[in-house]
Amino acid sequence: MRTAAPVVSLAEIAEFVQYGYTASASEHPIGPRFLRITDIVSPQIDWESVPYCEIDEKMKSKFLLAPGDIVIARTGATVGYAKLIRHNPESVFASYLVRIRINRELAVPGYVGRIVESDIYKQFVISQVSGAAQPNANAKTLSAFRLPIPNHSIQSRIGGILSAYDDLIENNRRRIALLEQAARLLYKEWFVHLRFPGHEHTKIINGVPEGWERKALSEIADITMGQSPKSIYYNQNGHGLPFHQGVTNFGVRFPSHETYCTVQRRIGEPGDILFSVRAPVGRINITPDKIIIGRGLAAIRSNCDQQNYLFYALKSHFFKEDMIGGGVIFAAITKKDLYGVELMQPIKRIVEMFMEHVVPIDLQIENLQQTIVRLAHACDLLLPKLMNGEVAV
Repeated sequence: MRTAAPVVSLAEIAEFVQYGYTASASEHPIGPRFLRITDIVSPQIDWESVPYCEIDEKMKSKFLLAPGDIVIARTGATVGYAKLIRHNPESVFASYLVRIRINRELAVPGYVGRIVESDIYKQFVISQVSGAAQPNANAKTLSAFRLPIPNHSIQSRIGGILSAYDDLIENNRRRIALLEQAARLLYKEWFVHLRFPGHEHTKIINGVPEGWERKALSEIADITMGQSPKSIYYNQNGHGLPFHQGVTNFGVRFPSHETYCTVQRRIGEPGDILFSVRAPVGRINITPDKIIIGRGLAAIRSNCDQQNYLFYALKSHFFKEDMIGGGVIFAAITKKDLYGVELMQPIKRIVEMFMEHVVPIDLQIENLQQTIVRLAHACDLLLPKLMNGEVAV
């Protein structure tokens, strides 16, 4: 065990601590990317989905993000969520985030950032704002967190060890994205462009192959609309079942569990499609576990054993968050709207052929996700030991 390192606050090693820029986000590329709270709560920042904002050059230079910056959510249910900026396009950050830039002469951003990203930091912030109806943490609170600062060489080595875990997790995420893209392209080829096996000999009538139908979602699936229990039944200690009432903890395909609930009302079973019915409408995940769903979600399950096909059909129909297939944008979708969503229902033989292709892909994705979970758990266990010197570096 190495000699104990000095323990200091984030404020003491910060070059500066700064609130973000107030602006409206835009889907049009009219300026830099505009990083918001919703963009940092996932395990990784998906820069392609981060919107833009219009900002003049003087203000842009003031709020421009750089690798090594740490951004932290300061309000709401996600207070204390943080991300170390590893690499980024030209981007600024929104007002509900606080940016901490580490003084590189005093500490290594990669070391500090990985600690601030962890549950250790998140639990610290929660402890400071617990009891508030609407949790809020100001810059002073967020930068009061204290952590050991060993010499630069040790910080860099710890950062390198944790970075190796990051790289393995990122590689698995990329493989998941590529596998899903392959399955979605196959769906598009067969069921959007209608170049399915045997299409040359099938009549197309009003855009629908002979024998196929357009059916309401409620006809082909069982749908459970979420309902939120009172917040007094929520906890972060693992009591009860995992609870999700929105997309906060959605991943590329599977959600991570942060909040639990001891009152079981509306349930999503393992393998159910989780569908966001509030902004962003149409974001989709699959739950690997039995969970409780709140009012922002619906759980969907095929009633004809075609769950894999149904997942890609919904992904295609809601091809962009908040936008239903016809191009209509929704801030929320009602039970009636969701039940009435029309999807193409091919003949059973074609669906079975499609499933023969995508079920092995989906199993690969599931295995890769389990590997990610194991790596993240190992990293979480290792981090405090590296911090306090229990593990030599």
